[in-house]
Amino acid sequence: MFRFRESNIDTGLYLQLQDMASVLSGIPDLKFDYTFGSAIDNEHFKITASANWGIGNAHAREAGLKTDILLRTIGTLHYSDIQTMQRFMEDQPASGLPKFAGQLFTLFENIRLEEIVKQERPGTTGLFSIRRDYLRKYFTQQLEANVTRSLYLDELYCLIYLLIQADTPDPSFSAAHDRQVEQLNALKPILFQLFEADQTKDIARVVEQTVFRLGLENDYTDMMHDYFIFPIANLSSYTAKNAFDELTRTDPLANESLEEDVSEEDSEAFEEQFSTWHGENENADRKQNFMQFELEQGTRSSLMGEGARETEEGDQAMAAMQGSSGQSEQNDYSDMKAMDKQQDSQNNKSVGSAYGRENQNAVKEVKHAEPPTDADEALYREYTEEIAPYQRRLSKTIEKMLEHKRQSPRHDLTTGRLSKKLTAVATEEFPRLFHKKDEESKEVDAAFTLLVDCSASMLNKMKETKKGIVLFHEVLKDLNIPHAIIGFWEEATAVKDQYQPNYFHKIHSFSDSLYHNHGANIMQLEAQEDNRDGYSIRVAAEELEARSEKNRFLLVFSDGEPAASNYTENGIIDTNLAVSETRKRGIDVVGMFLAEGDVSEQDNELMRNIYGRERIMIPTVADLPEHFAPLLKRLLLKAM
Repeated sequence: MFRFRESNIDTGLYLQLQDMASVLSGIPDLKFDYTFGSAIDNEHFKITASANWGIGNAHAREAGLKTDILLRTIGTLHYSDIQTMQRFMEDQPASGLPKFAGQLFTLFENIRLEEIVKQERPGTTGLFSIRRDYLRKYFTQQLEANVTRSLYLDELYCLIYLLIQADTPDPSFSAAHDRQVEQLNALKPILFQLFEADQTKDIARVVEQTVFRLGLENDYTDMMHDYFIFPIANLSSYTAKNAFDELTRTDPLANESLEEDVSEEDSEAFEEQFSTWHGENENADRKQNFMQFELEQGTRSSLMGEGARETEEGDQAMAAMQGSSGQSEQNDYSDMKAMDKQQDSQNNKSVGSAYGRENQNAVKEVKHAEPPTDADEALYREYTEEIAPYQRRLSKTIEKMLEHKRQSPRHDLTTGRLSKKLTAVATEEFPRLFHKKDEESKEVDAAFTLLVDCSASMLNKMKETKKGIVLFHEVLKDLNIPHAIIGFWEEATAVKDQYQPNYFHKIHSFSDSLYHNHGANIMQLEAQEDNRDGYSIRVAAEELEARSEKNRFLLVFSDGEPAASNYTENGIIDTNLAVSETRKRGIDVVGMFLAEGDVSEQDNELMRNIYGRERIMIPTVADLPEHFAPLLKRLLLKAM
């Protein structure tokens, strides 16, 4: 993967990695070794890690080596489909870009497996964070080198990695050639399918579509460099469905015939012997969706934090609540089941259990928008002119993607509805037997709710915040996407024993958001008093969950820590729980932090503990449209 390699071997670390390989794989005799990449090698009965990790950086080196082993032992060994990999590798030479296809497959499969590992072993999230940071720097350097040497496909590969693993929405790449950036933008609808990939076959499909799209550009030559090695060595010699079965089979092969396989009797005895593996493999069929930046699908999980990618952030936000957790039966990590029971217990004790224990005295008060005044109308027109450049660029991009969707083929597809004509099964080696329905459907099947923090601290930010909200409304209205805009606050002066009035100022509802004369209602949002974020998120999620759209998004504008009556100490934890619960309902939640200058480390940590990776940190409110437009673009592309 990297050009240089250290010759000095840390004996203590080597022995530790050997133990990790044996224990995590459940195969005591499995060996470990350094090489030029990370793979499972059945011929030599070993797992390897890249010897080129973190040259001169001991911290990154250790994290890289350990995550290599985690990916192979917990991930590839049990969750990669060997037969799918074999078919994929057999088909790629015909594409004309076999090295690029193999490199992209390895990258995407590693990303998929990383989420599985982190879900099963929450304590590994820190190691993977170090790994991602190191690789981002590495591929940034490689991008510059490939641009200089005019290695166009290597350049595009680096751009794909930096896009998929970006920490900010819609990152820019000023160092890259314009053509490669345009190609990257054209590939985004395909690449973003990665975030919904559950199995190896889904990864193969995404890569095949990407390679097919690039194959239409006849002037591309294959990649020059190998950044990773394929996760399974000697792939063609495997006969079992997964690598674990292959490595632990008890019947010696007389030849390499695919008809020779482990007998059912041997498999049963084997399952009893390796019970640890079975405990892990029970989750093999679970859907474990993730978005890199991206947005989470609200996957059900035993974790108390976020589903899928949000595990680490959820764990941190709950740190103060883990006292009752015991030791795991199999691993030295917190007992996530105990945490889950603790959460259920807390919610069951509350009067309004649907809204959390901290909000048992919260009362919902709805305030509807008044008819806008002439001054509101004039100010709204002024704001629409100001955000017009962002709106035009965003609308143009979405319209182009919609046009591409309209013109895409609807017959002879690899997925969809099964065709009635099945003659291709007998006449073609790889038949395309599916089609899509021709009747019209929603082109952007989505619904949005925008929650706006109207606490007193928003006093100096509300004017600029309204410009971002105007952008939000105008873009969604043009695309005919239903949305709600709601300001929320708690009226501190009216709080009494067992009564905490929380107001929801409904500027736009789903039923009237597409009316052309309601935009000026946004001007009625004003700073008020306190903010009980967890309660407000749960209330907004109820209405959004009832929508029939496939994609539902909840965006939260906030400028700091939740603060309300008897809510200061536990507000962060309660809000994190609300975000987690909402994501488990299948609603994507994104937090947008509005700062008053540079974003401090404390503010970034606060938002991370609440929203995890799905947060946008905005240094000044004047920059809100500039940050909000890429976020909307990403969400809309996901919903197409």
